[in-house]
Amino acid sequence: MTRTVPSALLTALSQPEVYPFYAVEMMFDSAPVRFWTGYGDRAIGADTYLGAGSLMGISGLEEVNDLSAKNINLTLSGVPQNLVSLALQEPYQRRACKVYFGTTDTTTPIEVFSGLMNTMSIEDSGSSSVITLTVESKLIRLDKAANWRYTEANHKSRHAGDTFFSYVADLQDKDILWGRVKA
Repeated sequence: MTRTVPSALLTALSQPEVYPFYAVEMMFDSAPVRFWTGYGDRAIGADTYLGAGSLMGISGLEEVNDLSAKNINLTLSGVPQNLVSLALQEPYQRRACKVYFGTTDTTTPIEVFSGLMNTMSIEDSGSSSVITLTVESKLIRLDKAANWRYTEANHKSRHAGDTFFSYVADLQDKDILWGRVKA
């Protein structure tokens, strides 16, 4: 994925001491959930990200040159029981999720991954839990077949009033002379 890296981030990355972080934004129906890999709250743009520190992990984040669909795993450990029940009740599949990379010296991180939340597993140990969320790249849609049929009824269900397929049945058995004179 081609992207422009802001000059402030390039300057911060060239310093002798660099303090990088990742920030994750998950768009749930009730409200967005935002975490970052530091401590305390952090304002990024107009949004506030909650510090998860070393309790949040991101795996599978890699850059590829082709159009292959990759996925990542977000892990949040030490989750209290009230958040586990919220995770069990909230619809999450096919909701947007973005991962940003930045340094603590800059205010403008860059987006390094964007995808859709797919599966969530919860390991409960009594007092705290570990939630692992798999996020698939948006390119995964290219591998899935469309549920469309090329018929007039299916087309009208998506585009009411359009007559694109109305004459297909008449053309099916029509004898078309091409390149020869009719005898």
